[in-house]
Amino acid sequence: MSRIGKKPVTVPSGVTASVDGQTVKVKGPKGALQLVVHDDVVVAMDKGMVTIDPRNDSKRARSMWGTYRTLVSNLFTGVTKGFEEKLEITGVGYRAAVQGKNLNLQLGFSHDVTFPIPEGIAIATPKPTEINISGIDKQTVGQVAAEIRGYRPPEPYKGKGVKYAGEYIFRKEGKKK
Repeated sequence: MSRIGKKPVTVPSGVTASVDGQTVKVKGPKGALQLVVHDDVVVAMDKGMVTIDPRNDSKRARSMWGTYRTLVSNLFTGVTKGFEEKLEITGVGYRAAVQGKNLNLQLGFSHDVTFPIPEGIAIATPKPTEINISGIDKQTVGQVAAEIRGYRPPEPYKGKGVKYAGEYIFRKEGKKK
């Protein structure tokens, strides 16, 4: 039995949700999202609660049970609170700035890296070495953060690069004489 899957997802106040077959549609103050649920899982809505149950007792259905319960829960969190990722840039001359619909990154390459900001994502740079990514879709916010980090991941000797806020960088000792 899935401990997460057993719990029903409550619909918060100010949010409208509908289940149409395998599609869950959610509309809230920050926007609207929808999710097509896997065929191994049954979705039902009753009394302001969305319940997810496995269709049969196969291993795949049981593993999808908890996964899709969390994905449906993320829909409600996204349309009410939203999601946010913070990135930090470390390195001499490394900086970021938002210019229109693009994020301009100076990461020590010969040319600046221009990252087009996707639809539904808001990127802010309160300091030149901080990037705040926010949006209603958790998967998109995480993907954008991973792509920006991927341009210059932190290296283990000096720690230079783009890292998640709070991420621990395992440091190595340099060469010795």
